[in-house]
Amino acid sequence: MGFEDWKTIFSVISCLLALVVKKIMKTPAKKDIRLLITVAIFSIAMGYLESAVVVYLREIYYPDGFAFPLKMMSEHVMITEVFRELATLIMLAGIGWIAGRSNQERFGFFIFAFGIWDIFYYIFLYALLGWPESLFTWDILFLLPTTWVGPVLAPCINALIMMLFGGLIWYYQSVGKLKPVKMREWMMLIIGSLIVIGAYIEDYVQFMRQGFSIHEIFFPPDVEKLMDYAMNYMPVNFNWWIFWLGQALILAGIGYWLPGTRKIKN
Repeated sequence: MGFEDWKTIFSVISCLLALVVKKIMKTPAKKDIRLLITVAIFSIAMGYLESAVVVYLREIYYPDGFAFPLKMMSEHVMITEVFRELATLIMLAGIGWIAGRSNQERFGFFIFAFGIWDIFYYIFLYALLGWPESLFTWDILFLLPTTWVGPVLAPCINALIMMLFGGLIWYYQSVGKLKPVKMREWMMLIIGSLIVIGAYIEDYVQFMRQGFSIHEIFFPPDVEKLMDYAMNYMPVNFNWWIFWLGQALILAGIGYWLPGTRKIKN
């Protein structure tokens, strides 16, 4: 996938967002559009910040370009990376908390911000490094609670769904038709998310189980030994069936929530 392909993807996303904004401007929600745009701008900036950190790391550890198997990082750098990821999540949750007018809208802004951050991370990374070469290029996604890996397309799909759900929560809050997510819908969203996470960690965990127990993978008694073994990991298979099962549950949860919206009294 070359520059023109990424340019096309960016153009499609931009056109869709422009159409959505145009539609919103014809509804009562237009009075709150600046709030949504502010969160979006913050999230895009966070995406650039994330990509800049990766540029530095790859310049140090992967000067010839990122590829599996992974290069050894010192325990100090690895721990720093884990806490950097945690700090990123806190910042995204923080903008959601500041921008939201209710707990549900705070959650909505958090996942909306997360989705934009994730997509623009890849857009900026391609602009800076020409990577990923395609939407099916394997990437390390997270290190919490263990290593997540998958084709770039997978987190982009997650990001779009998060933007959709977060944007809908903001919209219904703004037009006075927001109804709390019911327990049934929460269960579908949570279980679906856990299944998706399972798809991301399955290949890595299957490899690591050849040398460690499940408990040792998630709670390593010897971090250095675990890292040494992980340096031999090469992605083999991403289970799209598990991934889409999780996505289907998430979308079903959103779908069950949508018809239940009703006007609330201020």
